Amino acid sequence: MTQFTYELDEIEKAANALIEAAADEKVWVFQGEMGAGKTTLIRALSKAFAMTDQVSSPTFGIVNHYENLGGVTFYHFDFYRMDDPTEALDIGIEEYFYSGNYCWLEWAEKIASFLPEKFFLIRISNDSETKRTLNLQHIQDAS
Repeated sequence: MTQFTYELDEIEKAANALIEAAADEKVWVFQGEMGAGKTTLIRALSKAFAMTDQVSSPTFGIVNHYENLGGVTFYHFDFYRMDDPTEALDIGIEEYFYSGNYCWLEWAEKIASFLPEKFFLIRISNDSETKRTLNLQHIQDAS
């Protein structure tokens, strides 16, 4: 497990560290309490990946689709409001996960039984109003 601490004004540095640590992993799971900064970190990642779209939380739509200047596809999921995990199957979650495109998941614990065996886990700890710690781990078998 790798750990990275940053001040909020260094979020671009944190995004670049995440990209480097993730290597070739495409499914990223963001964990943290409400207000820890998951969506804020994803916005910083979108800048680092040169996305052309405005990134916002897909809380009501479950998934947002983005592309960057190179035509790379990104899917941003927010399962916070999902009551029944099987709803994820209704939107074709497995097709997204195995598409080879980037999938960024918030509140993935709501669909834990449907996560792929291999993903990049990012745990965000809220150390203070301006400081966050990321615990990064490559998960090889979620079961």
